[in-house]
Amino acid sequence: MTRPQPAVAVVTDSTAYLPPLPATTGGRLTVVPLAVVVNGVPGLETADIDSATVAEALGARRVAVTTSRPSPEAFAEVYRRLLDDGADAVLSVHLSARLSGTYDAATLAAADFGGKVEVIDTESTGMGLGFPALAAAEAAAGGGTLAEVRAAAEAAAGRTTTLFYVDTLEFLRRGGRIGAAAALLGTALSVKPILHTTSEGVVVREKVRTASRALARLVDIAVESAGSSDVDVAVHHLAAPDRADALLTTLKERIGERLREVYLTEVGAVVGAHVGPGMVAVVVHRIS
Repeated sequence: MTRPQPAVAVVTDSTAYLPPLPATTGGRLTVVPLAVVVNGVPGLETADIDSATVAEALGARRVAVTTSRPSPEAFAEVYRRLLDDGADAVLSVHLSARLSGTYDAATLAAADFGGKVEVIDTESTGMGLGFPALAAAEAAAGGGTLAEVRAAAEAAAGRTTTLFYVDTLEFLRRGGRIGAAAALLGTALSVKPILHTTSEGVVVREKVRTASRALARLVDIAVESAGSSDVDVAVHHLAAPDRADALLTTLKERIGERLREVYLTEVGAVVGAHVGPGMVAVVVHRIS
């Protein structure tokens, strides 16, 4: 008698900013939205509040923008529905616990399901989260066990580098998301930082004197991160489509035939609230 394949469902959160899901994910990926509050009016990321609204609000400066995690109850409802619908287990893959309480909320919810739900902190966001979530969903669609699906996500996270540039550190400072970058605040007007996500949160990779040099160096570091591997690359931005297009064009030229898949997306309201207009990011996912 043939043993039935395990059915593992994968959950992630809305800060992954995923592309249209490929058929290889087999419908195994569920997205839980984070919340945004603009001038006292709450809403869910993407469904209620988009990146343009947040960029406009941040530009106005007098408009307050804050973000909040999903509640443990929201995660529990999703996990229960997936298990009731036939999943044997759930892997929940989320943005860095250093950047949000989302991982903690998911972990609290998972504790009520007797080991059927496991939670991963990818130590990143954007497609730094998205690539591991997609890898997990593909492994689940291929019949992987919970352990195998988790291993796929963790391996993808380990092969992914998230780099970004901001015009000002002010929005990161307001949200308490800059960590070690706080040392730059005194010289923020004369230093343009290239930042990246690590187990410590958002940290400074390099300090550059002008925006143009910072963007050129961002490309250099992305190419260095790719090494000799075939790679998938995501470019994110907030209210900076021309800057993102130019960045992507240069990356295509520099990486060449080793570039497999390319994604260009504007970040949503949650990440946008903490980085500000003008931000561009490069996420490099090494295939092996």
